Amino acid sequence: MVTSEERGRRGPRQEDGADLQAFAVQLRRVNGEVNRTMHAFAPEHGLHATDVQALSLVLDAECPVTPGLLRERLGLTSGAVSACLDRLERAGHIRRLRDDADRRVVRIQYAAGARAAARTHFRPLAEATERARNRFSEDELAVVLRFLTALNEELAEVRTEPR
Repeated sequence: MVTSEERGRRGPRQEDGADLQAFAVQLRRVNGEVNRTMHAFAPEHGLHATDVQALSLVLDAECPVTPGLLRERLGLTSGAVSACLDRLERAGHIRRLRDDADRRVVRIQYAAGARAAARTHFRPLAEATERARNRFSEDELAVVLRFLTALNEELAEVRTEPR
């Protein structure tokens, strides 16, 4: 239940749910545009769309990426993660490194040379993002970033297990 204090902090809301629907529509549109760009990148590099998602996770990770982390975040089976990593390694996008302390542990690292290909392909997406950012003040952008961070935290809680 939202308290009146929380509602006041957030500003006025429509009580009929249209605000939630508007958010959902816009988030689906953003997701669709990003996916369209990802789906164009994948076949150019002999990859599947899931492989590009895995690359994004490796690039954005705040901690060392392991096959187990990819399995959890992508909702894939162990076999599917292995196939994904095989394709990414063959295409020169990642390297698998054994941990020095425990050779059973494998860490996934984004290959330095692969970044240039990704930057070139995704540059229009970055430029569009920058043009959109320029429409907002720093304070507004801070709120948007807080919202997206909170949304990602909530979505992580509803992540489903691989089948």
